[in-house]
Amino acid sequence: MTAEYEAIKPETCNSKIYTQNQKPLTNRTFKTMNRREAVQHISLLLGGSILGANAFLTGCKSSADSNNKIAFSNEDIDFLNEVGETILPATNTPGAKAAKVGEQMKVMVNDCYEERDQVIFHDGIQKIKDLSKQQYGESFMDLKPDQRLALLTKLDNEQKELMKTWQSPAAKPYFRMMKELTLLGYFTSEIGCTEARRYVETPGRYEACIPYKKGDKSWA
Repeated sequence: MTAEYEAIKPETCNSKIYTQNQKPLTNRTFKTMNRREAVQHISLLLGGSILGANAFLTGCKSSADSNNKIAFSNEDIDFLNEVGETILPATNTPGAKAAKVGEQMKVMVNDCYEERDQVIFHDGIQKIKDLSKQQYGESFMDLKPDQRLALLTKLDNEQKELMKTWQSPAAKPYFRMMKELTLLGYFTSEIGCTEARRYVETPGRYEACIPYKKGDKSWA
C-alpha cells in the first residue's frame, strides 16, 4: 500500500468482513476524494472491480428494461440497512444505517446493475433470511449483533473463495454485491464524507455532485 493511499480507521468497521484478504487497516484517514477515487480505493480494499461502477461513474443507467426493474419494499430497505450496519457498525462515527445505505443500494441495483444481477442481488435478501431461520430459528432482523456478524462472516468467507476463480462476465456472489454497495454507499454519502473521512466545507455547503477540473483538489 503506497504512502499516498490513506485508509480509514479500523474501528469504523467489522474487520472480519470488511476487507478481502487484508489485516485491519492502519490508523489513518481518507483524504477528500471524488466518486472515481472512492470506487478505485474500495476496489483496492476488496481486491477486484465493483459491479456497476462504470454506470455509477458516468451517471448512465444500465441496459435493463426499466419496466422489469426489481421492486424493493420498505422491509427490504430496512433489511439492507441492517446488513450494512453489520459490515460498518456505528462506533465513534455513525455507521452504515445512519448513512441510509439500504436506499442507496436500491438505487445502485436498479440504475447500475444489469437485469441478471438485479435478480441475483434481490434473491440474496431472501437467502440470508432463510439462512438465519435455518441457523438460529429467528429472522435476521431479530438476531443479536454477534449472531448477525457470525452469519455474514460465513457468507463473506464463501464469497471470498468464489471470487478467487471469478471471471467476468460470470455473475458475482450476491453477498459480494451487498458488501461492495455497502462500502460504496457509505463512503460516498454525506455522513461517510464528512464524519468518517476528512471534509473541508467548500464551497460552503454539502453538495453530492460538483464540477471538477483536472488539477483541482478533490473534495469529499
